Amino acid sequence: MGVPLLPTSPAKRNKTETGAASTCAIGDAKTWHVAMSVKAQRTANPIRAIMEKITSQKREPIEGKPMIPLSLGDPTAFGNLQAPEVLSETMVSLVRGAKHNGYGNSAGAEDARAAVAKRFSTPHCIYKASDIIVASGCSGALEIAINGIVDEGDNLLVPKPGFPLYQVLAESQGASVKEYDLLPSQGWQADLAQLESLVDARTKALIVNNPSNPCGSVFPKEHLLGFIDIAARHKLPIIADEIYGEMAFEGVAFHPLAELAPHVPVITVGGLAKQFLVPGWRVGWLMLHDPVHALDDLREGFNRLTQLIVGASTLVQGAVPRVLCPEAGSADAASLAASDQHYMTTLQDNARFTYERLKGVVGLTPVEPQGAMYVMVHYDPAVLPGIRTDAEFVERLLAEEAVFVLPGACFGAPHFFRIVFSGPREKLADAFDRMEAFCMRHREEGV
Repeated sequence: MGVPLLPTSPAKRNKTETGAASTCAIGDAKTWHVAMSVKAQRTANPIRAIMEKITSQKREPIEGKPMIPLSLGDPTAFGNLQAPEVLSETMVSLVRGAKHNGYGNSAGAEDARAAVAKRFSTPHCIYKASDIIVASGCSGALEIAINGIVDEGDNLLVPKPGFPLYQVLAESQGASVKEYDLLPSQGWQADLAQLESLVDARTKALIVNNPSNPCGSVFPKEHLLGFIDIAARHKLPIIADEIYGEMAFEGVAFHPLAELAPHVPVITVGGLAKQFLVPGWRVGWLMLHDPVHALDDLREGFNRLTQLIVGASTLVQGAVPRVLCPEAGSADAASLAASDQHYMTTLQDNARFTYERLKGVVGLTPVEPQGAMYVMVHYDPAVLPGIRTDAEFVERLLAEEAVFVLPGACFGAPHFFRIVFSGPREKLADAFDRMEAFCMRHREEGV
């Protein structure tokens, strides 16, 4: 006996039988409009308009000048830097083992959370697995942190120059950002007096990015204590973006902010992406340092927000314990240390080469980087009078020399541009030769 059919109404039956148009027929396409949500309307990256203007123009290849993109903050872009072999081997083993293919705890696998807690605990900031929330990359961790803290009408204090995602995430929630200045003349340290003047009744948190994207700067301990003092006075939690935390250069001390904050709650975000050269694998984390029990309610909120994506990749989480916490003296520990040494030596040597090469170029003044993979370079419109803005500098450099960098306007820094120096040395040298020729040519036009 077959499954009985549901009865149809006489009206529908008659129309079907007579071949008349169905009431479900698609109407005039011009009258059918599905509007985006308010949240989607609010979600707009401010650099998009800048970049679309620069990249939308059709450009013919320049003979003898292949494109050199120094714009994307992806250390794997050129292929000269690879993920540690231990990590790659671990992933192959996990795939073959088929034990990490299913769903997991939306806040993260217990062993991955325990490994993050162990790796990043310090004498004055000891984490437990329950203090860790695993997210879909560091950007996903920032999304959880910001969405969990702000409501419509609230604001966050963010650095300028700074990572534009802070603004995107805040405005998506109907909140806003207030930008505190980083001073190039002081190695990109913050103007703390100006920062404190921005605090009002709707300020919900202070974001500190150290080491900095886009500046490549690393804050000294005394400066970090200044942020903590302000947060304590105004009872503001700190969101510490430390995705580059273990990527300070030799001779430059990196201090985890939570280690210095015995009386201030700190939400630190990080991830595998940059240090382990796997930005596409999308596993990051939040670490909750809460010595005054100010985050009890927020902790629950963060856990609820993880349920929106049902957690980060369980496969990649399976590799976290082995790469974050290798046994001391083991082959894994030695291999990971060697990989990290090669990576950081490459970045530091490239940073030094970039700074030394560009500081001699007419019209350009780089600010010496101390970590990460970025350098901000100031261009002087008085020396290059035909180029009025940093966006125009970038657009014309791309059109004339096929070298692509990001304008400072993307980060709130007019008359600057950002270079990513993780690529091969020969690519950097070629790019900087072209950049020098570009500057010389435009200086002469103004003479």
